[in-house]
Parts: sequence; C-alpha cells; structure tokens
Amino acid sequence: MGSKNKLKRFKENKTFVNVIQPTRDEVLNDTLGLKGNWHQFFFKNNNPIVLELGCGKGEYTVNLAKMFPQKNFLGIDIKGARFWRGAKTALNKNLTNVGFLRVQIELIDLLFSENEIDEIWITFPDPQIKYKRTKHRLTNIEFLNKYQKILKPEGVVHLKTDSEFMHGYTLGLLHGLNLEIEYSHIDVYGTNNAPKEVTEIQTFYEKQYLEKGKKITYLRFNFSSV
Repeated sequence: MGSKNKLKRFKENKTFVNVIQPTRDEVLNDTLGLKGNWHQFFFKNNNPIVLELGCGKGEYTVNLAKMFPQKNFLGIDIKGARFWRGAKTALNKNLTNVGFLRVQIELIDLLFSENEIDEIWITFPDPQIKYKRTKHRLTNIEFLNKYQKILKPEGVVHLKTDSEFMHGYTLGLLHGLNLEIEYSHIDVYGTNNAPKEVTEIQTFYEKQYLEKGKKITYLRFNFSSV
C-alpha cells in the first residue's frame, strides 16, 4: 500500500463514528472516558462485548458481527490503515454492533474494566517463534493475565491460527496453568464438530493458507481451574 493511500485511509478513519483512536497519553492517564463505559457510551446497549485482537482488515470482526447481531464486536489493531476496510464495510452495511480501536494490544487492560469483556478472539497472530520475541506472543503469560483481568469470570478466549507451533505452545501453557480447555483441534476443517463461526468465516489470508494445504487450528479456553 502506497503512503498516499495510507494517509487517505488515516484521514478517513477520523471521520468514522465506529473508530476510536486514542493517544497514548489518553490511554495511560485514563482520560478517554470509555473504560468501564463501553456499553453506555460506545455501543449504547448492554449486549456482550467481544474483542478481536490483531484484527487486521477486520474481516473476522465484521463477519462475527453479522453472525451474532445480539453481541457487540470491537476489532483492535495498531495499524489503522488495515482496519479501515472493516470499519468502512461495517458502516456501509449499517452494522451498529461493530467498532474498531487503534491501540497497542499490550495496553488493553488500561482500556477496559475488570469483567467488562465477554469473549476474546485471537485470529492468525504472528507466532513469534524466535525465543527473544516471546514477549510479543499474544498468548504468553503476561497477555493471559491481562485477558483474565478484563474478562468476565465465565469469559472465553478463542485462538484460530495456521501455526501448529502457536497452537501447541498455547496448549502447553494452559495445561501448565491447569486452565480449562473447552475445545482444541489441530485441523478444524478435518473434523465435523468445529463451531460454525470457526469454519464459516474465512479471511483472505486463511483462504490462501488452505489453498496451500495448511491446516487451520482452533483452541477455546477459559480461566476456570480444571
């Protein structure tokens, strides 16, 4: 994407009512006014709130919103030029249960109150295979602690990825923490019991992975002790 195109998208994002782009100071100093108030001030209803972390173009966020109109969906990514597509699509289709938040994922516990979130989706994250990159791995222990803090006690985390490494790493971590794994499969298209939201929604890149014969893994867990 050219720099001119990016600037155009950044400018258009500022006009979208479904996009929130706080400054780092607003997040760190809690002056945005949305923490603990997402139902009241942003979605304007009391429906469950679901986050997609690293939402990219927002394909999963938008399609989940279509599939579950009784829930609110918020795509989170630091790259606003990417989720511009999802935000624009949501507006064009009059999807009022969709929003996008431009922020670093490591700051999410500063943007949501305890027990404010019902579900978290992590779709095709960078597995950060090299050891020195583990701090950026979205299912490492530090991120898990943040997720547990903002999720309701019965809240769940979904991990859908083309990386068997990421799937295995997360599974091992969950077993070590004695957390409840609700569903786990290393090939969701090779089984007949995968949830519909896992197999019926495919991103652009996921379709490419499948064409190359890559397996897509899925894991769903909560923070209850086994």
